[in-house]
Amino acid sequence: MDISTLQKALLNPEIYPDHPEDIKWVETHISIVFLTGNYAYKIKKPVNFGFLDFTSLEKRKFFCEQEIILNRRLARDLYLDVIPIAEDRGKISIHGVGKIIEYAVKMRQIPEDLLMNRLLEKNRVTPGMMEAISEKLVQFYASAETSHYIESFAKPERVKQDTDENFVQTKRYIDITIPKDVYEYVLERTEQFFRERKDLFYRRIASHYIRDCHGDLRLEHIFWGKELSIIDCIEFNERFRYTDVAADIAFLAMDIDYHDRPELNEPLIRTYIQRSGDEGLLKVLDFYRCYRAYIRGKVDSFHLDDPNIPEERKRRVLNRARKYFDLAYQYARRF
Repeated sequence: MDISTLQKALLNPEIYPDHPEDIKWVETHISIVFLTGNYAYKIKKPVNFGFLDFTSLEKRKFFCEQEIILNRRLARDLYLDVIPIAEDRGKISIHGVGKIIEYAVKMRQIPEDLLMNRLLEKNRVTPGMMEAISEKLVQFYASAETSHYIESFAKPERVKQDTDENFVQTKRYIDITIPKDVYEYVLERTEQFFRERKDLFYRRIASHYIRDCHGDLRLEHIFWGKELSIIDCIEFNERFRYTDVAADIAFLAMDIDYHDRPELNEPLIRTYIQRSGDEGLLKVLDFYRCYRAYIRGKVDSFHLDDPNIPEERKRRVLNRARKYFDLAYQYARRF
């Protein structure tokens, strides 16, 4: 069954066990989420973008299971189960009988106004909340999986493959989203960091700070419910998740800077270092903040090539990409 036909079927309240009154849906480039009021059902699109491959039913089932397992580490009560979607004589049902045609991740639906990006817009984020996030992350990283294989992803030559890829892929956006002098400066400073501070990467590895992390630690993925939860980790690619804990924290710190609230990073970083004892984090934090900001600028630049995006939205994307690249430049000046 094609994705558009399945989408229409999943908007029918009768196929759900609790028969919700109304169903809303949201879509990304890799998934569609159906919101019933009490629950959210996420199905993965049958797409292959190189960094992820959901093209077979077996792969989609596997990555749904991975999404549950990995996200329960930081959002224990929100990720419920992997639910089969079945078809019997043309009738679609959730958790029903018949041939399984798709799988969905079932979650508790959460109020979006309690996500941290929304709270920040309302000026409701406090230093105490940042300290609580740090304490949760210290516990998470201390228990997160590590191994020689996981640590190999943080060797300088491996990390340099990622930064090299960024510069190659953004070259065509010079003087569109990134000024030429900014491109050349960030490139030069990144190369210099690898030449002169290679020892830092190996020290981080020797100290076992390379873990199976979150991989997409942003404001919009932090939920302030009865219990602080962090959702939507990267399940589809080890390369994005096996990293230095500093790179994970740097993503959140960069996102806070992007939203023009740098003062909130002080309690975040201070508390993390106090609770973890990881004073070496400061020596690589700006390097990884630069890396994270550059990736966000790159991804937004890619959107400019999408013919399906309206021009008005492209103008917003253009400004956003420029702001990310400017942040990358500011960080590069500091490391």
